[in-house]
Amino acid sequence: MFKHYRLRDYDFKLVFLILAVSVIGIGIVGSAKESLQARQLAGVLFGLFLMLFISVIDYTIVLKLYWLMYVGNLVLLAAVAVAGDDGGGAQRWLQLGSFRFQPSEIAKIILILFFAQFIMKHKEHLNTFKYILLCLVFVALPGGLICAQPDLSTSIVVLLVFCTVMFVGGLSYKVILGVLAVIVPAFLILLSLVLQPNQDIIEEYQHNRIMAFIYPEQYATKEAYQQLNSITAIGSGQLDGKGYKNNEISSVKNGDYISQLQTDFIFAVIGEEFGFKGSCVTVILLMLISIECFSVAGRARDTAGAIIAGGMGGLVIFQSFINIGVATFLLPNTGLPLPFISYGLTSLISLYIGMGFVLNVRLQCRH
Repeated sequence: MFKHYRLRDYDFKLVFLILAVSVIGIGIVGSAKESLQARQLAGVLFGLFLMLFISVIDYTIVLKLYWLMYVGNLVLLAAVAVAGDDGGGAQRWLQLGSFRFQPSEIAKIILILFFAQFIMKHKEHLNTFKYILLCLVFVALPGGLICAQPDLSTSIVVLLVFCTVMFVGGLSYKVILGVLAVIVPAFLILLSLVLQPNQDIIEEYQHNRIMAFIYPEQYATKEAYQQLNSITAIGSGQLDGKGYKNNEISSVKNGDYISQLQTDFIFAVIGEEFGFKGSCVTVILLMLISIECFSVAGRARDTAGAIIAGGMGGLVIFQSFINIGVATFLLPNTGLPLPFISYGLTSLISLYIGMGFVLNVRLQCRH
């Protein structure tokens, strides 16, 4: 399980980037909701321990358990549907004694690991109809359970990461172009149907969020309220921000104009308190983490390693883009944490676990 590695092959740059953005997260969570800062710090320390421990475990050995991981993942997601804990109108959590966690966050990492091994074992047949269909079924089962919670935003991220995994795994450009030729018009047709007032394709609250994105002035006191306040907060920070934990009465944060600041709208706190400069630093750090993962993927010793690193890079960049897009009103409102920054211990620790595997892929890269 443990191999002899060279210290010079350890990706200290990636570790530094992850710690830098995590420190920002600890500080911002403390500003958004001070009572959670200690828990966020504990989550970072525990996640760091797991990441460093996993980084020296040979990922090829762990991947041999890919079917066990996949089935276990389905069991957890099914358990949420049967006995999940409600919160915010959605059934997304499992409560085991005093331990409460969100299986859909763990599912993102497990699916990356599962497809890493599955695609590598069947790489020669990946571009055949049979194996493309199999891959779609394997992602649809957990994706459907996540979507039914309901958690459309996480389902979208899972789908985007799946596309990244398939591309890194060697899916033919001809297949990709063929799929896009079908998906793009299908999406436009679906969108036109969803926008109809009496549609029953998506939940009413999801429909209202889309309508609020298109017609924000009509939903300014309802579905668009938080996003409008979010861009007000970000804009009020101007270049340098109002300062960390400022007590200005005019502060959107201090006025409680946005609920759950510590999770979905954490970027609004960054923009208000640290301004354009702080926002840019946050975005750049998240981009550099993704770029470093893609760099590791390009040098991985095998397809499985490339998929793990590429999948994690895709997860960070897609989830960051959606979270920041919502906070800046570039996208309809949806609940997703900002990687390594938002409060949410399941998401935080899952990301650290995934990055532990990326670090091990880097240790075994071609020289």
